[in-house]
Amino acid sequence: MKRTALACLLAVFLLAACSGQAIQRKDGSSSARSFSIRDLAKSDVDSVVEIHQQEVIAALKTLTAKLYRRNPGEWRKSGFANADAATAALFKSLPFWQVSPQQTINWQASLTDAGRQDYTGDRVKAMMNGLLVMNMAAYNHQTEFYLLTELDAQKFYNAARNTEYVAWELAHRRSRNGELLLVSDDVGEQGLADSSVEREFGKLIGIQDTLARIIEDKTNRAIRFGVVNTAGTLFLPI
Repeated sequence: MKRTALACLLAVFLLAACSGQAIQRKDGSSSARSFSIRDLAKSDVDSVVEIHQQEVIAALKTLTAKLYRRNPGEWRKSGFANADAATAALFKSLPFWQVSPQQTINWQASLTDAGRQDYTGDRVKAMMNGLLVMNMAAYNHQTEFYLLTELDAQKFYNAARNTEYVAWELAHRRSRNGELLLVSDDVGEQGLADSSVEREFGKLIGIQDTLARIIEDKTNRAIRFGVVNTAGTLFLPI
């Protein structure tokens, strides 16, 4: 009897997992994903966290590619053939992130380097590497989440404020001769400004803030509001 009941319960879960209508995106991709037995150990919030993390990574990849294309001198500093190769290299360790040495990078130092006038390295790599490691640190460097997984809403809130500061730096930091350290806005053939980098940063900050609210509601732990000092390079801790 117990085995029969368990089998029926499992069947209900499987049917529920397969019954949702997948979203068909304009780029041809679909939101449909296969069911795994591990999904039975996840709450709705765990699934939401994973989806938000996927969106964060997608936004970071988009930002990296755009910044490399608008600042080709940066990927050349790192010895890559083009912007796409440089972008792929930055994210290649994600499938095995928990054993990757990339997660041990000092993200605060990396973000600080990107805004230094005397920095001679690849600024896009420094900035986006810092943002990637910082965001993954907010998720405790995990890529899967289950019922007993503990997350801290404060980390996501702090990540959002740090990202706001990085976006501010990108728009304002200039070299000694007055040129922007990194070009973010592009001007098209018709003379119209392309602010897609700014919009992508806004999307990233929105995802971080939304997840902070979700985790705060789940854990009943209030977020302490803080502000990054834009006159220096002090980031909020993760």
